[in-house]
Order: sequence, then structure tokens, then C-alpha cells
Amino acid sequence: MKLQLFVLTILCVSCGASALATRIPGAPVSSIVDNFSAVFGTAQNNGTDSTVSKSRRKRYISMNDRVAILDYHNKVRGRVFPPASNMEYMVWDDMLAKTAEDWAHACLWEHGPPYLLRFLGQNLSVRTGRYRSILQLVKPWYDEVKDYTFPYPRDCNPRCPLKCSGPMCTHYTQMVWATSNKVGCAIHTCHNMNVWGSVWKRATYLVCNYSPKGNWIGEAPYKVGVPCSACPPSYGGSCSNNMCFPTLKTNYLHWFK
Repeated sequence: MKLQLFVLTILCVSCGASALATRIPGAPVSSIVDNFSAVFGTAQNNGTDSTVSKSRRKRYISMNDRVAILDYHNKVRGRVFPPASNMEYMVWDDMLAKTAEDWAHACLWEHGPPYLLRFLGQNLSVRTGRYRSILQLVKPWYDEVKDYTFPYPRDCNPRCPLKCSGPMCTHYTQMVWATSNKVGCAIHTCHNMNVWGSVWKRATYLVCNYSPKGNWIGEAPYKVGVPCSACPPSYGGSCSNNMCFPTLKTNYLHWFK
């Protein structure tokens, strides 16, 4: 069956903070993504039983998927153009993954939970049907680079009215936000997920949380210059693949300690 994709966009600016939030819903056919960096509005119940005890919830993301997501982010971050002088190497964060797991299990096509949105950035992706790799849910965020011109969006318009049509780029900018140096993700199969009024059967739902959050209005995602020439002092001058690299603790030491 031939699949078609229709993209809409939604803007939300948080109260009391200069942070940008965007959403990209789509038609119930193949794959859509959603992004936030600030407090977003209400979530809709999709019929999932929220009374299920946490001990019975099946929350899961494999080590292979973790590595794939993290490596892809760092690959993208190390190859930005124009080059970044302060791009920080991104590491996996178990606490962010836990908050992502809790939200993914809720099977709500909304940003959340609200009390965390002031502190975290978030990209969401959902698709139906089989898929070969977790990156099929992640790459659409990067694909927005074609509509982005540094340092601020031109062809893409993150300030559009609710449910406006047009290209977006704030998923990409969250991925390459220099100071967003931690990510934690979760993937969950939602048997009945309400995606803007349509029920998706067995929807694969990916939630990635970022810290510190990015997409601040009026700010570029990174500084332009010689790679690693403007790294924070905490990195001690260490540089790897055009990114400020942590010298004391790597992802692998963190995962397997």
C-alpha cells in the first residue's frame, strides 16, 4: 500500500520564558514528528489505561538503539555547516531516558509531562507499520536541515499559527543545539494511539528528551568558528570529531559502570 505524508505545524511559546516550542502533527498514515523546548498545552487521552501500575509497564529501549540514536546525533553535531566552535559532545543520560519512558508509555501525542517542560527539550516521532531501524524515526528530524539557514530560520517558519502548513526546522536545531549535551530516549508500542483525532493501531512511539533544552528564541543553535575553539573550560581543551569532548567520563564508562 502506498503511503502518503501530510505535515502541519503548531507553535507554542512558554509563559515567562523566551523559549520556542513547535509541533508537527500529520495524517494517520506513515510517520510524523513533534518537538518542544518549553511548556506545551494539554494532552489528550488516547484510551490507554493510565491506572496500570508502574511495575507492570513494559518500558524498553535496547542498547543497540541507544547507541544508534546517540551516534547519529553526534555525527550530525560534528558535521554542522557552518562549523561550530562550541559544539559539545552529546552523552546518554539515564534520568532523561526514564522521563522519556514514562511519557512514551502514556501514548499521548502531546509534549509532556508539563512540570518538566521548562527544563527539557524534546523531540517526538511516531509511525505505523514495520520499520528496519530506530533511525527511521530519528532521521526525519535531521532532514529539516534542508529548510534551515544559519543562524535563524528563513524558509521554515517556527512562528506560524496553529496547525499551519509549511516546512519546519526546530527538530533539527534541537539536535544540533551546542549546549544540549545530554539525551535520553524511549520507544514504546502503543496499541491504540490517538493522533489528532485518528486512532493508530500498534503505533511505534519514540520520545527523546534533551538537557539543557535548546531552541531559545533569538539565539543561534551554536557559535560559528574553528571547531572546539570556544569549548567551555570544563572540557579541558579536549576535542573529538569537531566537538568539545568530556575527558573524565565517556558514554561507555557511564553505561557499563
